[in-house]
Amino acid sequence: MKQLLATALLVITFSAFGHGGEDHGAPPPALSQSVAPRASAATADFEVVAVLEDRKLLVYVDRFASNEPVAGARVEVEADVPGVQGLASETSRGTYVIQLAADFPAARHPLTISIETSDNADLLSLVLDTSQPPGTAAPHSHDWSEWAIWLLAAGLLFAGAALLLLRRRRQHRSPRGHQA
Repeated sequence: MKQLLATALLVITFSAFGHGGEDHGAPPPALSQSVAPRASAATADFEVVAVLEDRKLLVYVDRFASNEPVAGARVEVEADVPGVQGLASETSRGTYVIQLAADFPAARHPLTISIETSDNADLLSLVLDTSQPPGTAAPHSHDWSEWAIWLLAAGLLFAGAALLLLRRRRQHRSPRGHQA
């Protein structure tokens, strides 16, 4: 009986292990909106995030140490795309906008952002990736070899259990010895 219990526990234990790191739960909900292309960079003094929205380049400038928005700064943007160079105007505290004359072509674009405040100045380099997002991944499917491995493992497990049961039966039939 102990051997049968041990075999059952072994079967239950192995069934708890997953395979391949897949998640067979409900799929995550689809994003309702696309994420705008963005780039970020930081120095010891400033942290910058540039976001491309339609024909505007939004530049968010914060102090690196405190994450406090930088207001009243002179923010100048240079890019490899014509019509993207110039001085950005402040729309709200720490948010600067530069209007674009044309759309960014799909590629990786280096940007240089110059920030000047009353007490500091810095130059940041970042790369804005406007290329198309990668296609969705292929749906998960189980190959025949994966099923074959699982069937082979199950067969070996049942064969081991059968051998244990046969051994136990033989032990019960054979005499254990004489006591006088």
